[in-house]
Amino acid sequence: MEHGNKDRSLVSKVMDGLVTGIVEEKYGAVLPPQDVLSKEFDVSRTVMREALSMLLARDMLDVRPKIGTRIRPMRDWRMIDEDVVSWRFRAKPDPMFLRDVIEFRILIEPRACAQAAARGSAADIAGIRDAYDAFRTIRPGEAGYQAADELLHTRIVVASGNQFFQQMAAIIRGALAAANPIVTAKPGAWETVVANHGRVVAAIERRDAKEAEAASLALIDFTAEEIGSTFSA
Repeated sequence: MEHGNKDRSLVSKVMDGLVTGIVEEKYGAVLPPQDVLSKEFDVSRTVMREALSMLLARDMLDVRPKIGTRIRPMRDWRMIDEDVVSWRFRAKPDPMFLRDVIEFRILIEPRACAQAAARGSAADIAGIRDAYDAFRTIRPGEAGYQAADELLHTRIVVASGNQFFQQMAAIIRGALAAANPIVTAKPGAWETVVANHGRVVAAIERRDAKEAEAASLALIDFTAEEIGSTFSA
């Protein structure tokens, strides 16, 4: 059992190293042969084969005769997989990727906020308020800011009661991690972000589904405008 746990730990470590190399464009379009990678990571071929198979299963790689193991475009990666979401957001965000992220949030979060207002239990809503109160006391760049923002959004999604929305929480957390450094770097943006979040939370507390949805959309629209102005400058 201990040996099996060690192997799984090695596989996870190799997967993480491979993904880091991929997103940093270390390997180009095609990975080196397995024996070369095994030496690079100082692991057996069995461990390397297992790590590569895990990435293949997530649609990140493609094995082709006479070509080798090709790295697939990031848009093809299986984003529903939480590990893939985390890995994808490691790469430096580009305008098209951020556009897609914002469009995803527009599809999910406003409706999740409306459902949280309509369906959330008293405990759910109290948890949302607690998360917001913690979030608004931490400024961008301070320890815990990102975690507090992610917790608030996650609690809202959970309170929606929709199991598919809940499965998408990892993507929302990744989206926040990608967008926050861009948005909060601008003067006055943090105050607007806090106010917009407060509007969402207040609407959920009042059980006003329409206002919660509208407030969430306004929050995302503000993010989209700030990101758009950054890349158009």
